[in-house]
Amino acid sequence: MNSIDIEKEKKYNKWIVALSIIIPLAVAALFSVNLKRLGFDIEPLSFLPPIYASVNALTAIVLVIAVVMIKKGNRKLHEKLMKFAICLSVSFLVMYVAYHMTSDSTKFGGEGMVKYIYYFILITHILLSIVIIPFVLITYVRAITNNIERHKKIAKITFPLWLYVAVTGVVVYLMISPYYT
Repeated sequence: MNSIDIEKEKKYNKWIVALSIIIPLAVAALFSVNLKRLGFDIEPLSFLPPIYASVNALTAIVLVIAVVMIKKGNRKLHEKLMKFAICLSVSFLVMYVAYHMTSDSTKFGGEGMVKYIYYFILITHILLSIVIIPFVLITYVRAITNNIERHKKIAKITFPLWLYVAVTGVVVYLMISPYYT
């Protein structure tokens, strides 16, 4: 790789660091804001959880297809699918925050071993959803700056983490959905 490629990549590093910090902090801050409790006359967006769970499922499918496409040598379709996966993840995040700003959190009602399984999946999902942000951004930047060898290296880490977050998002929804009011 030549120094121009490295310089192109470096110019994005401040944005990657900033977004990797700002996004989780903003989500945490907005998650704690409930518009109804603040006196806004707003209907809960209770229809959103199955939609954003479906978006997570679609993200997982798109990620797998994108990997298959790049392995088949179809770089253009891979690029389009990866951009679509990023858009899906952003739309999930917007819907997730909107739901939690208008609705009370749902408590998991399961007992026994299923409760421990649920909380393990939930906690790993949440932690990795934070960790995945810089990985996705770095992987994307390495692709758009044409640092393909470095892109491939980090993509081997990013893909399974992102896939885990997408799939466990669906699993968390399926496990808690009986307890929505």
